[in-house]
Order: sequence, then C-alpha cells, then structure tokens
Amino acid sequence: MPSAKILEQKKQQVAVLSEKINKSVAGVIVDYKGINVADDTVLRADLRKAGVDYAVVKNTLLTLALKGTGLEELTGILEGTTALAVSETDCVASAKILSQFADKHENFSIKGGFLEGEVISLEKIDSLAKLPSREVLLATVAAAFQAPMASFARAVKAVAEKDGETTEDAPAEAAADAAPAAEEAAPTAE
Repeated sequence: MPSAKILEQKKQQVAVLSEKINKSVAGVIVDYKGINVADDTVLRADLRKAGVDYAVVKNTLLTLALKGTGLEELTGILEGTTALAVSETDCVASAKILSQFADKHENFSIKGGFLEGEVISLEKIDSLAKLPSREVLLATVAAAFQAPMASFARAVKAVAEKDGETTEDAPAEAAADAAPAAEEAAPTAE
C-alpha cells in the first residue's frame, strides 16, 4: 500500500491534470511508443512553440482526472503508453502537429481527443489537422472583410476621378458652346 505522502502527490497530479483538461479548448491523446529521444524532443519543441502542453501520463491518473469533466468516454482508450496534448487557446494546433508526426512515425498513433468539452472521433481529429493554421484563418477573414472596403474605395475613387474630369472639362466646353452663340447674337456693323 502506498504511503500517505505518495497518495497526496498522486492526488495533486490528478488535480493538475483535471484542471488542464477543464481549461483546454482541445486535447489529443496519443500512443507514443516507438519514438526515439531525438524525435520526441523535436515533437515537444513544435508543440511548445504552438502553445500546446504535452506530457506523458499514467493511464490510471488520467482516468481519475477525466472523472467529472464530461470526457469519461475517453477512459476506454487508455491502454499502453499514453501522452496528452492540450491547448487552452488553439483548437487545431495539437491535432495538426500530432497528426503530421503520426504520419511520419509508424508506431506513433492518435488514440482520441476532445474539442470544447466534447469527445471527438478520430475522423474529426483528422479534419482538424487538415484545417489551416490559426494565423492563416485570421488572415483569410481579414482579407474577406477588407475586400468589400477596397472595392468601395476603388469605386469612390473612380467616381471622383470621373467627376473631376467633367468639372475640369466643363468650363472649356461651356466656353466653346458659348462662342458660336455669341457670334450669332452680335450685330454686324455693315
């Protein structure tokens, strides 16, 4: 039987895991067996750079941490080696990075995941992985908002330029039209 000190440490680990899961918008659970230290180091660096918290976890501790989160369904996949990747802000980053890594490493596989407090299928994780990055999506949205304004600005400029030509040409045209009329109206000195 474990000592009281060890039980307290495990309770703290479960509490920390549970808090991470509850604060996260998305998470992916993977089976990390068969990867070497160099590959693992690169993977962790990529995840860290994307703001994803990644850690190897014991299945029993993760099972306890999932209780009360609404994600208890994930306990069925907790066998073998397990690592958890969670993000508090980015719904796509963990799925994208881990899916790309799994494609390149035969023994590394995705077990399951969650999004916005709901368990999602492997197909949904794959769909998330194929989405453009957050920065690309934001740039696309910004361009979509900017396009109508740019079109409107070009239209206003074209109208202003057209009106400018008409206004500049108007005095010359008026003078040309007035000259023959003035000649007809003037009395001749014969």
